[in-house]
Amino acid sequence: MAEERIASLERETKETKIRASLNVDGTGKAEVDTGVPFFDHMLTLFAAHGLFDLEVAAKGDVKVDYHHTVEDVGIVLGQLFKDAIGDKKGMCRYGFFILPMDECLGRVAIDLGNRPFLEYQVTAQTSYVRDFNIILVKEFCRAFSNTLGANLHIKLEYGEEPHHIAECVFKCMARAIDMASSIDERLKGRLPSTKGML
Repeated sequence: MAEERIASLERETKETKIRASLNVDGTGKAEVDTGVPFFDHMLTLFAAHGLFDLEVAAKGDVKVDYHHTVEDVGIVLGQLFKDAIGDKKGMCRYGFFILPMDECLGRVAIDLGNRPFLEYQVTAQTSYVRDFNIILVKEFCRAFSNTLGANLHIKLEYGEEPHHIAECVFKCMARAIDMASSIDERLKGRLPSTKGML
């Protein structure tokens, strides 16, 4: 029986307090409460479309801004994936997805090869969904990719409505990460690298 790829983490700073857990090989269940309703919605659909079981409870200085909470959850989620994936033996490593969301079309490619980098090409004519600025999605992705050690490329091919744009990014990213973190039995437990290490 394969070893469970799960992780949990508590992280506390002067700005945020976060408790979270992740099962990479889950069924898409999510319990999320960050104090930022739209962000909760994005993380919930991220779990659903990646088939990750995710629990996040965060308290942050949301009276000041949502930035610290969104960024710090990105850090925590990146660390959870890093811990859960472990030595990466047998893992596909690369993932990609193209996803339509109403008038939007998004593209995500990711390499879980411990070379952190973010290319984020997403623009919107209007950036607010109620009081949530979708520019914060970029801050989440940067924190996530840096902590996980992921080479993450995100591009919105086209789109207009900010809710749809953010949803397209999160769903597409989830699908790409699910592919990259999946186990390929043909590797027979080997690392997906000719270098012998990741």
